[in-house]
Amino acid sequence: MHCPRPPGSLHRMAEMATPPRVLFGIVVGGPLAGNHALTARGGGFDTPPRRIPPGPATEESPNMLGLMQDHPLLISSLLDFAARHHGDAEIVSRRVEGDMHRYCYRDATSRARRAASALDRLGLEFSDRVATLAWNGYRHFELYFAVTGSGRVVHTINPRLAPDQIAWIANHAEDRVLAFDMTFLPIVKAIWPHCKTVKAWVALCEADALPADAGIPNLVSYEALIGAESDAYDWPRFDENSAAALCYTSGTTGNPKGVLYSHRSTVLHAYGAALPDVLGMSARESVLPVVPMFHVNAWGIPYSAAMTGTKLVFPGAALDGKSVYELIESERVTMAAGVPTVWLGLLNHMSQHGLRFSTLERTVIGGSACPPAMIRAFKDQYGVTVLHAWGMTEMSPLGTLCKLKLKQLELPPEAQMAVLAKQGRVVYGVEMKIVGPDGDELPWDGKTSGDLYVKGPWILSSYFKGEGGDPLRDGWFPTGDVATIDADGFMQITDRSKDVIKSGGEWISSIDIENIAMAHPAVAMAACVALPHPKWDERPLLVVVRKPGVDVSRDEILAFYEGKVAKWQIPDDVVFVESIPLGATGKMQKVKLREQFKDHRLPGM
Repeated sequence: MHCPRPPGSLHRMAEMATPPRVLFGIVVGGPLAGNHALTARGGGFDTPPRRIPPGPATEESPNMLGLMQDHPLLISSLLDFAARHHGDAEIVSRRVEGDMHRYCYRDATSRARRAASALDRLGLEFSDRVATLAWNGYRHFELYFAVTGSGRVVHTINPRLAPDQIAWIANHAEDRVLAFDMTFLPIVKAIWPHCKTVKAWVALCEADALPADAGIPNLVSYEALIGAESDAYDWPRFDENSAAALCYTSGTTGNPKGVLYSHRSTVLHAYGAALPDVLGMSARESVLPVVPMFHVNAWGIPYSAAMTGTKLVFPGAALDGKSVYELIESERVTMAAGVPTVWLGLLNHMSQHGLRFSTLERTVIGGSACPPAMIRAFKDQYGVTVLHAWGMTEMSPLGTLCKLKLKQLELPPEAQMAVLAKQGRVVYGVEMKIVGPDGDELPWDGKTSGDLYVKGPWILSSYFKGEGGDPLRDGWFPTGDVATIDADGFMQITDRSKDVIKSGGEWISSIDIENIAMAHPAVAMAACVALPHPKWDERPLLVVVRKPGVDVSRDEILAFYEGKVAKWQIPDDVVFVESIPLGATGKMQKVKLREQFKDHRLPGM
């Protein structure tokens, strides 16, 4: 219990303090002696505070340092650990060629060393950028470690972006090499004349699969490139704060901004993600990262997998419900990870064909808010636990993940569901707070919402090349999300700051409106956007995609909201569409929806 002192007590204590003296190397007495002192009742002595000298040790101020070995946290050590201690653990890939590829961590390490040697032969300097346009597969996995382990920077580019944007990103990053899956050969043909710094193009294929008439200068196949090299390659040792990976943000206004991760931040993130209360990865797991390796390093799963010896299953380009289900079953996957739109396709496929899971235990869902209806469907119909996660490109990306605490295991199912619908608790290494319009921190009561701020060792300090100026506020990164945090530390995103709807001076959460719509049995997908209103400032419009072969009316959808939210929060109108535009990472593009329906007249206007 904290017992506040009466006003002026610190001043009086300072006046009463004795002159400072040194006892056993500790400063005793002086103006600070009484501050936070522990007084033994009747003993007549105080335990003084220690004065810690700032900065490194000097002859005048010999700070005592720990006597531990100094080994940098380098990404190459993760793969070496996997090869030595989990060398026969499998890495399975569905290739773009259409077949399945199998090998183990020992093989991956050998080939990654060959690839690193090939990068040396290409004349790349330390910290040069090597870009990838590739699906989740074993060659992409090897490049993750070959590029970073040799001291270069792996730059994963999202191939779902427009070609002109891909070229802009490659030029901004000053990529020296670009490696690509043959799926993306048309993109490479379109962009190579505009990529000013790329000196070599590497097709991730066998030599005989390389088209002779591609018309791309300095084009070589990956297998030919590394086949000429030896795996007797010694990973260099360097500063753990050196740059390791570069990802560009998506969904921002203007050009994307680069987020530059270090070896230290990546290894620490891998540690945090693997913890039992987070992903819980281990050598007893078979993990399917459906989240692309070009999307924030597949949420760091390849690194955590190497750290723990987890079997990895890569889906390649086949992300439809049927393909994902078959891979889960054939490879006995225990955990999968991806965005809600992927799992929507999977659940629809299983429902239509009466399928069940035989091994899948949990799925990590992030990228955008997971509708509670999806969490219930996985749990009630298939016995699979949904781990609701939240993070950002700027956060490497993991910030929170939702797992119940011990005391919550005794709660009734509905009370548990109310907790599991939240984005969860922070991973060790991340700090968060919510602030109001005046910048003051708000209480963790689960009701008060504010702007969400974060900080930690795997959260950016500035964007690549200083784009956008200083993004921090007093050392904290403003995420752009609006959230609540409850007394147990469970955070819940109530909206993006740009998507929240202000109606009549009150706030309406577009996510809440969408989640209710998604619980309707006829709704496949729903998005809620604000439209201008002459009286109320803004009012919600609901955009709905019906499930195949199911009909539902506007009035039926609106009636579904009765009793679930206040009447003034119910959308003014519902429009039905064939599809909702999705961004490069599977998130709904509300900017496009607002533009599409900007002239829509709400009832009563």
